[in-house]
Amino acid sequence: MLTYPSGRLSYGIQLPVQSQSTLYAEPWEATAGPAELLAVARAADRHGFAYLACCDHVAIPRRLAGAMSTVWYDPVATLSFLAAATERAALLSHVAVVGLRHPLATAKQYATLDHLSGGRLILGVGAGHVREEFEALGADFAARGAVLDETVDALKAALGPDEFPVWQGARFSFSGLGQRPRPAQRPRPPLWVGGSSPAAVRRAALRGDGWLPQGDPREALAAKIERIRRLRGEARLDGQPFTVGALAEPLYVGRATWDVGRRTLTGAPGAIAESLRAYQALGVTQVQLRFRARSADELTDQMELYAQQVAPLLD
Repeated sequence: MLTYPSGRLSYGIQLPVQSQSTLYAEPWEATAGPAELLAVARAADRHGFAYLACCDHVAIPRRLAGAMSTVWYDPVATLSFLAAATERAALLSHVAVVGLRHPLATAKQYATLDHLSGGRLILGVGAGHVREEFEALGADFAARGAVLDETVDALKAALGPDEFPVWQGARFSFSGLGQRPRPAQRPRPPLWVGGSSPAAVRRAALRGDGWLPQGDPREALAAKIERIRRLRGEARLDGQPFTVGALAEPLYVGRATWDVGRRTLTGAPGAIAESLRAYQALGVTQVQLRFRARSADELTDQMELYAQQVAPLLD
């Protein structure tokens, strides 16, 4: 099972182009497509990024389209496409809204992805927030938290080594149904739980192999990480591997000649590394990076600068 233990700070990237919310998409992404996506993924693989991440939405209602856009690539299709073009980087769904689908269907897709990629899947899951999406697919929006709890447990069974997995729960049950290929990872691929609400943090601590916070500022992370540790200790899970994540502020390595925004970490590599080491001090073991850039070429240049000049200063 892929893990990112304490002792060093691994770094991954949420890919551009594949999701284009106005909260984070750069203008150049609007006219970009598979070629740019592929170039960024290959650069991440080449420069030691721990994972490539892809979001999940099936359909965006008109009332949210202005802010969220309707550009959301399918994560299984996208990560499978990129798996064939990369060699080392893990493939992360950040996050799959697994309550929209039966867990056996989800397991079939992601087990195949792990098999085809040689064991590079990290299944990140979350509750979702778009009511119309749930209603259109016949999923229970009001009970999505409880559905996710059971789905995570069912997925642990369905993604395990058994060809005929067994699960009996309140909403789902299956037995005597074989699924091959099995995932390459043993005993199964890791499941990271996304979200920063009290329920999501508890779900991550007690059911997940890792936590993906949802944009928490630094000052909010310490208390939530401590709660995860306490909950896992009380449940006697603290001896098992667990990956603690964080979403870093936007980055720009070097002196920018354009306005990169007041929240962006920018400047000399040493200053950026010092700022990121603060996450490690909190107990974070993997940090997701986002770079400011005006083109795919500038983005891949930034990724190279980070890998060559900043990453070595984190160990």
